Amino acid sequence: MKKVFQILLAIAIVALAYLSYQSINKPLEFGKIKKQRYDRIITQLKDIRKAQGAYKDVNGKYTGSFDTLISFIKTDSMPLIKSMGTLTDEQYEAGMTEKEAVKKGFITRDTIMIAALDTIFGKDYPIENLRYIPFTKGKHQFKLGAGIFITGSKVKVPVFEARVSNMIIFEDVKDQYLDELKEENGNRMRLNKYPGLMVGSLEEANNNAGNWE
Repeated sequence: MKKVFQILLAIAIVALAYLSYQSINKPLEFGKIKKQRYDRIITQLKDIRKAQGAYKDVNGKYTGSFDTLISFIKTDSMPLIKSMGTLTDEQYEAGMTEKEAVKKGFITRDTIMIAALDTIFGKDYPIENLRYIPFTKGKHQFKLGAGIFITGSKVKVPVFEARVSNMIIFEDVKDQYLDELKEENGNRMRLNKYPGLMVGSLEEANNNAGNWE
């Protein structure tokens, strides 16, 4: 009986040591996964913000459709002001401004149309993937919306929002890190923060800030 008790005690000690290790190690592992995924998704949300900014510059509003946004970036053009000529040292010393130089013909400016994709991202950017959430293998898209927010002083402000919840971001590892994910979401909700990543807002005019900024 004594030997059996010693064996059971040894097993209990090993099990306790493993549980203690897991209680420390799992949150660290989840933290590494979170940083890797958040970094990549934040980069893509910034790209969505760039695309929406370009769309608004041309159309005067944002769009809530990825089909519309991607089509614009692929096929539309944006104005680019091309400047030729510079002020000489003598003109600088004489106090001449660039605006005056343009009026006098020392500097000429011409507006040309450049493909939106080349201007914003570069021609090799995979624009068709803009809608898809990284690490989900094309299974999930960002939730995209656009509208008009009316401020307290009755000013109408175009707004947009792109977001993804933590439940989608960590869907493939949810079972493995369920406790850590619940804690993450719980902490955010207690602070009235969105449990995930988002840029812009349909509920306030926040200058298209991301909730990580």
